[in-house]
Amino acid sequence: MDILDRIWGSQTRNLERALDQASQRHGMLSSNLANVNTPGYPRQDLEFGIELEGAEQRATIADKLPHRSRSHRSRATGEEVNLEREVFSMAETELRYQTLADIASRYFSGLRNVIKEGR
Repeated sequence: MDILDRIWGSQTRNLERALDQASQRHGMLSSNLANVNTPGYPRQDLEFGIELEGAEQRATIADKLPHRSRSHRSRATGEEVNLEREVFSMAETELRYQTLADIASRYFSGLRNVIKEGR
């Protein structure tokens, strides 16, 4: 990814992180749904909040650390699992993922067109 970052900036890394976060949230929401009838099961969720200021700098520093982790802030919300809320959250997450995948596809299609025109 380092070569891609040098050529196209951090756009590819940002898309990768966003897709990864949506995928991880989907897994958490799936676990919530699987445990909807489990008494006392703590609802898990992933924060989608994005702090833009300084995020790229922190990411660059984190990428240079050995054995880096791609964890995001996950938390037990302290709430019980609610079927309707989980289904809504999954639909929202799937829409977000599909939108990000479309953005990534268009981004790379544009790059491919630029490269082809340079031949």
